[in-house]
Amino acid sequence: MVRLLAFALHSDEALEFGRGLSAEGEPDLIRRDPTGNVDLWIEVGLPDERDVRKACGRAREVAVLAYGARKVENWWSDNAAAFMRQSNLRVLTLTGEETAALQTLAARSMSLTCTVQEQHVWLASTTSTIELAPVCRTRS
Repeated sequence: MVRLLAFALHSDEALEFGRGLSAEGEPDLIRRDPTGNVDLWIEVGLPDERDVRKACGRAREVAVLAYGARKVENWWSDNAAAFMRQSNLRVLTLTGEETAALQTLAARSMSLTCTVQEQHVWLASTTSTIELAPVCRTRS
């Protein structure tokens, strides 16, 4: 569900799901420019700082959508200084409550509507609507 949220936040005709779940060193989502160069590399979860640094060297822009309840704060404090040195990196974080709310929308057959306005995201299914406010931790 967080990958779907990342897709919605960066919606573009050229954006596609990557092999990040099954292949190490690959993004969860990727957008390439017409020449095949990586325009946008998206990681979901709590990636290793070295992997994020490598992605920043390979892509014009890198986005991380971090989640994991209390683990996010520890991950951020361990990596914030290194991440702030990357000018093409944007790190967004979700709270444990927001991640749990996302899970409630998951269903075998689902149809979701997404509205993004400023720093708020509304996801609606046929039975419920949730509001998320991912926090941007970096300056870009």
